[in-house]
Amino acid sequence: MLYPERLTQFTKEHSDTVAAIACGLLLLLGAIALHLNFLGLALLLLPAAYVIGGYESAREGLTTLFKEKELDVDLLMIVAAVGAASLGLWQGEYHLIIDGAILILIFAISGSLEGYAMRRTERSIRSLMSLTPDIAMVLRQGREEEISISQLKVGDEIVVKPGELIPTDAVILSGYSTINQAAITGESLPVEKTVGEEVFAGTLNGYGALKLKVHQPPESSLIQRVIKLVEQAQTEEPPSQQFIEKFERGYARFIVIAGILLATLPPFLLGWDWETTIYRALTFLVVASPCALMAAIMPTLLSGIANGAKQGILFKNGSQLEMMGKVRAIAFDKTGTLTTGVVQVFQIIPASNYSQADVLKVAATVESVSEHAIGKAIVKAAAELNWVNAVEVQAIPGQGIIGINQDQMVIVGNAAFVQKHVTNLPQELQKSASVLEEQGKTVVWVAQGGVGEGGMGNSKFNTDAINRVCTVPFDVIGLIAIADEVRAEAAATIARLKALGVEQIVMLTGDNQRTADSVAQAVGINQVYAELLPEDKLDVIRRLQKQYKTVAMVGDGINDAPALAQASVGIAMGVAGSDVALETADVVLMTDRLEKLVVAIALGRRSHGIIKQNITVALSFIILLLVGNFLGNVNLPIGVIGHEGSTVLVTLSGLRLLK
Repeated sequence: MLYPERLTQFTKEHSDTVAAIACGLLLLLGAIALHLNFLGLALLLLPAAYVIGGYESAREGLTTLFKEKELDVDLLMIVAAVGAASLGLWQGEYHLIIDGAILILIFAISGSLEGYAMRRTERSIRSLMSLTPDIAMVLRQGREEEISISQLKVGDEIVVKPGELIPTDAVILSGYSTINQAAITGESLPVEKTVGEEVFAGTLNGYGALKLKVHQPPESSLIQRVIKLVEQAQTEEPPSQQFIEKFERGYARFIVIAGILLATLPPFLLGWDWETTIYRALTFLVVASPCALMAAIMPTLLSGIANGAKQGILFKNGSQLEMMGKVRAIAFDKTGTLTTGVVQVFQIIPASNYSQADVLKVAATVESVSEHAIGKAIVKAAAELNWVNAVEVQAIPGQGIIGINQDQMVIVGNAAFVQKHVTNLPQELQKSASVLEEQGKTVVWVAQGGVGEGGMGNSKFNTDAINRVCTVPFDVIGLIAIADEVRAEAAATIARLKALGVEQIVMLTGDNQRTADSVAQAVGINQVYAELLPEDKLDVIRRLQKQYKTVAMVGDGINDAPALAQASVGIAMGVAGSDVALETADVVLMTDRLEKLVVAIALGRRSHGIIKQNITVALSFIILLLVGNFLGNVNLPIGVIGHEGSTVLVTLSGLRLLK
């Protein structure tokens, strides 16, 4: 049962549906009254149906006419309906009044269905995005206090218990849990989060209690920015829709002129009577109106945007979804896109008489105090081994690091650095290092030697200092190969893109040619541009556009910003929370899954295909109805059903993308 407040709200939100229902009831009662020869009652009920069912269309049509000096299909429908009613009153053939009312009713039903389609699309997006709770549990003077989300301020500490939604973007101060980030990334598998990591509004906390610190205003949270972008996408019209609207206004003028000629010339040229002539002219106004053509594009694109959002793919506007279906060439950034962007220990090769664990432990003793990415990768790989931090550690930028561990001098670094202190590098290790470097891996050598009493003291690092403290020669323990790991799904994604018919796929990187070639070979890319500056990447995109027209660029949204902006479609991936990515890229893959790119392109192509189908159906209906009207086989109700039926058909066709 609907309470008065809920009934009022429903009526306000679904006024088009209420108007269509009221129009239908009045039309039915008016037709019954006319059939029973209650002419006076019929002439009260039927005009009421006209007013209620046609008010909104008449208002929009007259507003367009007087404010923009343009004709639109809404006004044409009203003119046709009123014309039929006037002809019926003039001729005393009151069934024509019913014909006009049927036109108004079906037009109102069509408007209601289109409104429902748009509301469903919007609900689909908002149900995905608007998941934040209304309140948050904030800590004030050690006590928990429940406040509205809008009252949260930067610096506030909030508590999120197991099973609760994260109220706003924040950083974890204490606690450990798994977070379901499906609303942001489209990934259903929870992600582990701990102290220092960021969590996002609308994501679901798992089993652990968390204390969070608000680091940005709630209205600036990622989910709110995504909602704003989606709302913007709904209001911005793609080029194809803009073209259709321009065409519609010129076409409306043509219909009016043709309608006037059709209403005046046939009695003189074809011998038609005036009643037939005017009736067919009014029918012509209905069947020739491009309503279905107008509905062929936007419902499809908005449904595609909603579908993408469900899968963690954010299209910033409909034109970018449309453009994705036309991509002929794709340029990939390497680091963070085709690779994980996180260096890892790829392989450990020990020298004779040593094990892989020995190599890792010795290297970790000095790298444990290093801030370098390579050092962190080594320490992470040795996390389960037992070792003690070295002392008197000194890092030499670009070369390596040294320190003392249990009376042993440890040196970790590149070959040239280690070779200064090791007479002969083992030949078998040199061969292995050469092979690894050919594969694009970074090779780190590990060596150690005896240390005399007093250690290094305050000696400035140099070869002489090492020689003074070492009492025995250095031994090479082994080598460690470090690599920025290629994404597991990268090769399969490239193969699927080729299968989709993408004509050219290239890789752009600032890395050296050898490393670039190694990654490209691993993922199946033949064309590589290495050692590029940001402006060089921009030049490559421009050259590709000259040859292939529609070019997509996939990058991290930060250092690739110029190339992303230049590309026909800029795509940022794995950058949830990055302002630069959301502002620069046209499409954002809200997860680290590269294969979502294939989904985005397939979605763009399917959208493009459905639009072409809809336009074909719309034009076919118009042509068939026009021919039928001219031959006298289409009366006004049939013309209305055919015209409005085609509009509903293409609208529902566009909604297929919601699935």
